[in-house]
Amino acid sequence: MITSRKLGVTALLACACAAPLAAPAPWFTWRSKADGKLVCHQTPLGPGWEKAGGPYRDSHCMKLLIAK
Repeated sequence: MITSRKLGVTALLACACAAPLAAPAPWFTWRSKADGKLVCHQTPLGPGWEKAGGPYRDSHCMKLLIAK
């Protein structure tokens, strides 16, 4: 039977191994289908918006993210 201590250690090791792989989400420019307005956001804004550019590293959508 697995003890709670072993389970806790296993969970801690799993988190420690995944942490170096974590990275911030990229930013994209989104264009409104209604009026053409552009905004910079990390996630889709809804059905009235389409992706216009990106990915970017910063919240101002100025620094392009270079793919590895």
